[in-house]
Amino acid sequence: MQSIIERIEKEIAAWDPTSGGASLETGIVRAAGDGIAEIDGLAQAMMSEMVLFDAVFDRTLEDALKDTSPIYGLILNLEEDGVRAVILGDSTRVHEGMLVRRLGKPLSISVGDSLLGRVVNPLGEPVDGKGPTKAKEDRPIERQAYGVIDRSSVNVPLHTGIKAIDAMIPIGRGQRELIIGDRGTGKTSIAIDTIINQKNEPDATRPICIYVAIGQKESKTAKLVAELAARGAMEYSIIVTAPASAPAALQFLAPFAGATIGEYFMEQGKDALVIYDDLSKQAVAYRQMSLLLRRPPGREAYPGDIFYLHSRLLERAAKLSKEKGGGSLTALPIIETQEGDVSAYIPTNVISITDGQIYLEANLFNKGQRPAINVGISVSRVGSSAQTKAMKKVSGKIKLELAQFRELEAFMQFSSDLDADTKKRIDTGRRMTEVLNQGRGVPLSFEMEAAVIFAATNGYLDTIAPAQIGIAEEKLRAYLSREAGGILTAIRESKEIREETEKTLREKLDAFVAHQSA
Repeated sequence: MQSIIERIEKEIAAWDPTSGGASLETGIVRAAGDGIAEIDGLAQAMMSEMVLFDAVFDRTLEDALKDTSPIYGLILNLEEDGVRAVILGDSTRVHEGMLVRRLGKPLSISVGDSLLGRVVNPLGEPVDGKGPTKAKEDRPIERQAYGVIDRSSVNVPLHTGIKAIDAMIPIGRGQRELIIGDRGTGKTSIAIDTIINQKNEPDATRPICIYVAIGQKESKTAKLVAELAARGAMEYSIIVTAPASAPAALQFLAPFAGATIGEYFMEQGKDALVIYDDLSKQAVAYRQMSLLLRRPPGREAYPGDIFYLHSRLLERAAKLSKEKGGGSLTALPIIETQEGDVSAYIPTNVISITDGQIYLEANLFNKGQRPAINVGISVSRVGSSAQTKAMKKVSGKIKLELAQFRELEAFMQFSSDLDADTKKRIDTGRRMTEVLNQGRGVPLSFEMEAAVIFAATNGYLDTIAPAQIGIAEEKLRAYLSREAGGILTAIRESKEIREETEKTLREKLDAFVAHQSA
């Protein structure tokens, strides 16, 4: 051991900070356990710097980096008598007395177009068995978000293909919209349908979709990849996975890796969508890691910088100005609540950072409403700025009417004697709720959404019983696709329902109603 320490001291003495030779500095593992390494000898180490653990002492750094399975670490604590690093990989291979080499750079991953269609871990390494990626450019996974001057307003819609969201809680490209709710209420389904729906967008404006799976079962992620591949969505998608079996450090890093990949495409002038599923599990992983690093616990044992963890991640979502290329990065973070408690620590943190939330309620889900959106407390702070003229025209007062319907429905439980006006409002609300019901895996193009909602809000479905709305809507969509293709094309190309288009659409809808009642 003494000879090892002497060798390390010689290397430190020979290190010249002006020569850029930071990688020459080496240290030694004092103790290792629970995925954390305490290291002596790295006097010049930087926060968030990468280190390499090496069991072989008589070789150069270049030879060490050629290992087929190198073990990296990330320095997260700078202390008086050494540093503490989290081990990014199999922590059982790191032991006391092991050599540690500084790499002189922050943690980085390789990014590039070759990642499309691939499944990678938070270090950018492929885990789908398709061989190495050809990504050449390395980018630090942590970076400062773009400032206000470099951004422009969010005014281009990101269509989810889900009628209730696109009509009432529109999402814009560059926005951060939180999806929040209890376990099993359909949060991931909304995210996956949004990815699948981008197939309906023109190739030139189709967003690149990055799905970050944090702490999920590997079987669930494999099923998701298979579904996206079967629907033709993997060609414009990238999956970043840090499964439940991965170390806490990788679960903590996974969202930052997803943001870094998304920024690569944003800075090329393209649009990107990144889904963090879910940040509750990232917060738990960060809490575990912080406690093992001996950082002082705060509320619910989370460290004091847990808010900063999520804010610096979500602030990276942006719509860049034309001078910066005009690209965008949209973030859809997911948060899991317990018993619908949105006032808990992590949910309130993320709600205050994002530009609105889609709140999914277990009671509505159990009643059969899909998606189970509570329209009363769901909001998009971008609002109609992120809607096409066509959707603005047809969606109008839907949200207000549905919120009023929910209040009347609750009141109706205590009163059997209702006046005609109240009864009509309740029937209209039930009918609209059924129109906005939508099963998983069937996202609609925005022009079809606009046409269906136009029919519902203009009385063309008023003769149909609420229980039969779902069947009638399927028939209406099939009819419009068959008989009104030109109208749908006109709406898609102009992004609005012009006077002549509306006239033709009304004629087609009159014909549909007449056929149904015959």
